[in-house]
Amino acid sequence: MKILKARWWKVLAVILMLVTFVGGFLIRIPDVGALDESIRNLFFHVSMWFSMVLVLTVSLVYAFRYLSTNKLTYDLLSTQYAFLGIVFGMLGLVTGSVWAKFSWGAWWVNDAKLNGAAITMLIYLAYTVLRSSIEDLQSRARISAVFNIFAYAAMVPLLFILPRMTDSLHPGNGGNPGFGTYDLDNTLRLIFYPSILGWTLFGVWIMSIRTRVQWLQLKRDELI
Repeated sequence: MKILKARWWKVLAVILMLVTFVGGFLIRIPDVGALDESIRNLFFHVSMWFSMVLVLTVSLVYAFRYLSTNKLTYDLLSTQYAFLGIVFGMLGLVTGSVWAKFSWGAWWVNDAKLNGAAITMLIYLAYTVLRSSIEDLQSRARISAVFNIFAYAAMVPLLFILPRMTDSLHPGNGGNPGFGTYDLDNTLRLIFYPSILGWTLFGVWIMSIRTRVQWLQLKRDELI
């Protein structure tokens, strides 16, 4: 919790987000074939998905920590990281839909990766509904932690295994080449990798504010 109050990583988040938006829209784009200028979505759609997986993994870790300790602090952190992952996931679906329109000619296509991502988000949305339906703190924390583990276990095959085993339009899936095989110059990579960290840190910043608010509300109501 202490590191969330530090300032240095918040400054870094602002710098990286500026790099993402300014550099992402202004840098020279290399020859990537049919993707053309739409490759700029790499800094938004793909980076958000990377960030989503990172924060959902942290949420999973805190779910396990709660089950082993029964400390509500871990439940609170697990929940807020899960909510953050849902936000990144929904933004990823929106930006992916825009990219699909320009690359594949439709806002949504029958693609294993797209369908798996949509199902994953529905599972995590069910997680939020489940939490809101249980009033007792300990019961809610315990049940939602177990559901969190189930949701993550479902996400892995839906996003990383099944799309590789079936036909898919996504790069790196269904026999398609990944982005690494395209002629991506170093300038493009210099924006892409910082954008992943930038989106993650910016999301954690928002999550830390939500966590403090929730913590103060629980203390006000004398529930902790």
